[in-house]
Amino acid sequence: MKNKTAAAWLAFVGGPLGLHRFYLHGLGDTLGWLLPVPTALGLYGIQRVQQWGQDDQLSWLLIPLLGFTIAACALAAILYGLSSPEKWNARYNPHSADSAAPGQTNWCTIAAIALALMVGAAVLMASLAYSFQHYFEYQIEEARKISQ
Repeated sequence: MKNKTAAAWLAFVGGPLGLHRFYLHGLGDTLGWLLPVPTALGLYGIQRVQQWGQDDQLSWLLIPLLGFTIAACALAAILYGLSSPEKWNARYNPHSADSAAPGQTNWCTIAAIALALMVGAAVLMASLAYSFQHYFEYQIEEARKISQ
């Protein structure tokens, strides 16, 4: 029996490592094995910024990957938490009753939804701001080179 609350928390906390996918679909899930790739690339981008500074253009591409992965996993946690018990049990617990306990929403599920919404939105906005800031700084620098 797959628990909706556990899936929401796994998506929120361990989503960038694919833990929620492994919980729901097993170790053979391809997307679960692919999720750590953008996470690792984003962490590598953070390491490059610490090593080379903020002028490193490759880190401008890599760091938002981590942010978008975290935001997507927070969205998955929200979607899991907001699914109805009937829909949850029909999809992940097909041999149980529609109103079985693993598909029910409780206060822990609501806490996962609220935290995923807050953190996911903040990370998404920060990733977008970081991406656009560095993109426009790059455009201004290239325009200065052309004008000289």
